[in-house]
Amino acid sequence: MAIVGDSVYDLYVRTRLSEGGSLPTNTIHKTAISYVKAAAQAKSVHAILDSLAEDELAIFKRGRNAHSATVPKNASISDYRAATGFEALLGYLYLKNEPDRLSEILRMAFDAAQIEG
Repeated sequence: MAIVGDSVYDLYVRTRLSEGGSLPTNTIHKTAISYVKAAAQAKSVHAILDSLAEDELAIFKRGRNAHSATVPKNASISDYRAATGFEALLGYLYLKNEPDRLSEILRMAFDAAQIEG
């Protein structure tokens, strides 16, 4: 689920950043990276944890606690795991075909990141 959620969040971030007008592609790309990196995703998910339903929180925790064969280069283990849990949640909502809830979570997470472009 996390691999699907990673793509969903990346597409959402790039779409939101592109809506503002005619930013250069390189600027959109660099800003998008700052939103989708593990530390930013961890910050976002921690800001919205209280807004998650019981099943959503369970999916986040399951994704967060999943064993990973890779070790992050530019992120702490805790941020990396929180980001993986966040991506699992997004993948879960996408695959479960809950577009309204998915949009709500994406908006809250994006707004919580508060990254300057």
